[in-house]
Amino acid sequence: MEESYYFFTEGKISRKDNTLRFESSDGNKRDLPIENVDDIYIMSEMSFNTSLLNLLGNNGVAVHFFNYYQFYIGSFYPREQRLAGKLLTQQVEHYTNYEKRMEIAQAFILAAANNMYRNLRYYNGRGKNVKEYMEQIESHKRNIIDTGTIQELMGVEGNIRKTYYKAWNIIIDQNIDFQKRVMHPPDNMINSIISFVNSLIYTKVLTEIYKTQLNPTISYLHEPGTKRFSLALDLAEIFKPLIGDRLIFSLLNRNQITKESFTSELNGLQLTKKASQTIVEELDDKLRTTIKHRDLNKYVSYQYLMRLEVFKLIKHIIGEKKYEGFEIWW
Repeated sequence: MEESYYFFTEGKISRKDNTLRFESSDGNKRDLPIENVDDIYIMSEMSFNTSLLNLLGNNGVAVHFFNYYQFYIGSFYPREQRLAGKLLTQQVEHYTNYEKRMEIAQAFILAAANNMYRNLRYYNGRGKNVKEYMEQIESHKRNIIDTGTIQELMGVEGNIRKTYYKAWNIIIDQNIDFQKRVMHPPDNMINSIISFVNSLIYTKVLTEIYKTQLNPTISYLHEPGTKRFSLALDLAEIFKPLIGDRLIFSLLNRNQITKESFTSELNGLQLTKKASQTIVEELDDKLRTTIKHRDLNKYVSYQYLMRLEVFKLIKHIIGEKKYEGFEIWW
């Protein structure tokens, strides 16, 4: 079974025949068969060479890099092995045709808004009075279909998310004053953990896109640009509330992450190494968890839900079935 591997210890990764060898700075060695590796996360100083990259590229293994402050730096994205010229032209056409682009972008935001609403409904039913914010989100949701431009749509999305974040102080049991989303740099523990978890969700989606024939740089909600895989940003909007936010609530309400899990740095409040490890362990456990998919009538993992979402988008692009973003039903 393929797995994600996270490296928090400084060292060197090299190629040993068709195996990855990690040697930590204190001399400990560990071999990883390449067929067991889904993707790799580098969370520390690491040395490697082109021979290793050649092995990773030939086996379709993406590598995601984070710096000392848990900021996402970028990814080694192997040469695409599932090229499909016709699909590429159709993907581009759905971007250049503004009406088609808006249809997909609205579907992303509608699904994300419904998942945020479901999160609030879940906690409202467990004694957290967030009904006021649920009603506001319902009101904002009605404006999604009426938007005529991406800028208007992003404005509606911003209003929904602002309302959603107001409920976090009620949902989270710890005494944290979370007023607004601040990213560069994160100014409090909530903003810090959101930034880290959202980056992880983005990279997980990127890994799944690589396994299909879609081009990750051609997107619909976020403007395609240089130095980013913007389609992963689009699809991550659906999974941030579904997986990321629910993970954050659980970590904080079970006191797995507390104020002691952060350190004040020049780049704002940052997670400690131990806290980062706790987060990725819990995220991986969540991604391996299965649910019974009501459309497929079989059990699938949360990780596989991401791949299914990419396949659904492909079906829309080739005209097989209209795309509707995944929504929580439980």
